Amino acid sequence: MPHATEPVFQHIQVTKLAPTFGAEVTGIDFNKPVEPEVFKEVLDAITEYGVLVFRKAALDDARHVAFSRLFGELDDVKPYLTLGRKNRFPFDELFDVSNMEDDGSLVQVDSKRDHTSRGNSLFHVDSAFNPRRAGYSLLRAHELPPPGYGGNTDFADTRTAYDDLPAELKAQLNEADYIGANSLWHSRRKACPHSEFLRDIDPEAHPFGRHRILQLHEPSGRMNLYIANHLHHLEKADGTRVPEPEGTALIESLLTHATQPKYLLSVDWRDPGDVICWDNTAVMHRAGEFKGMGKFKRDMRRTTVHDGSSTAWGLNERTEERMGLP
Repeated sequence: MPHATEPVFQHIQVTKLAPTFGAEVTGIDFNKPVEPEVFKEVLDAITEYGVLVFRKAALDDARHVAFSRLFGELDDVKPYLTLGRKNRFPFDELFDVSNMEDDGSLVQVDSKRDHTSRGNSLFHVDSAFNPRRAGYSLLRAHELPPPGYGGNTDFADTRTAYDDLPAELKAQLNEADYIGANSLWHSRRKACPHSEFLRDIDPEAHPFGRHRILQLHEPSGRMNLYIANHLHHLEKADGTRVPEPEGTALIESLLTHATQPKYLLSVDWRDPGDVICWDNTAVMHRAGEFKGMGKFKRDMRRTTVHDGSSTAWGLNERTEERMGLP
């Protein structure tokens, strides 16, 4: 359960957004470097609430990257560019999660870019498919479509979902100590199973990111259900696979449990400059339906902070590869 006594803040103002997690933060002047005592309270808030919303933060690309660096070591986009994408931004730490092609044109419905991005509409955590998983993500709206076209970002409170597991299932999971094999290719195919662009991709031909599905969230001391739609299969502690259909049935059961309405928070994007920061080791997220695909520009930019916990690398070799890419 959330802390019986929630943290007291002197430098920021925090407004809860949902009963068990999520908060909007005000009181920070992002036009100048964030002072250490202010950032300490931001860390306290993200530890408690898992998701923080900063309205009209007015960060440009450089300040976005600088603020993100306060959270830890940043991932960069270069390893992913081997897939043929180009970086539109002057900072390698900024990831393009817009509906724009590299040349600035709009992504069209049923294009390759559209099909491969639909995995974002499934609840997931960032970089579970990599050897070193993501800790925090900071997503910023640079340019938004007119109101009314959707595009919310939804979150699921996986710490409280773990707390609420039936006692028998919780005991089973703790005893089994399952390892999840995560694949971005799997979640992409799951979201768009009939895509001509994805039909020949075999997730088994690429490395998996292996992480235990029960994790201690070290900053808060709470247990977390570390699951995502990236989960291709489950493995036992000795490395053998959980037989099918048992493994997939358990994965889907846990995902269904953790995404019940009582664990969800949907955050709308209101103005350019809005920023949402979340802890991938405490929540899942997904992209809500966007009705303006192919019609309106939605320029979103994200930084990803490598997890700094003792379980950041899971059961993976410590390599700089991403998704099996050199």
